[in-house]
Amino acid sequence: MNEETVPVANGRHCEVIAGTHSGKTGVVQDINTSKTGAVTITVLQADGVRFKTLAKNVRVTA
Repeated sequence: MNEETVPVANGRHCEVIAGTHSGKTGVVQDINTSKTGAVTITVLQADGVRFKTLAKNVRVTA
């Protein structure tokens, strides 16, 4: 893999590449680490709809 990974951070634009919400894009709003170590994020879409997904399922875009 030659692609550089950009860390997920609040305010960054992202695209969901796997899971239930694949294909959706938005802005990262909230990052949470569960007791088991899974990192979840809340994504805010341009139309105002929010959804939660795992951080491993997203790719940060410009």
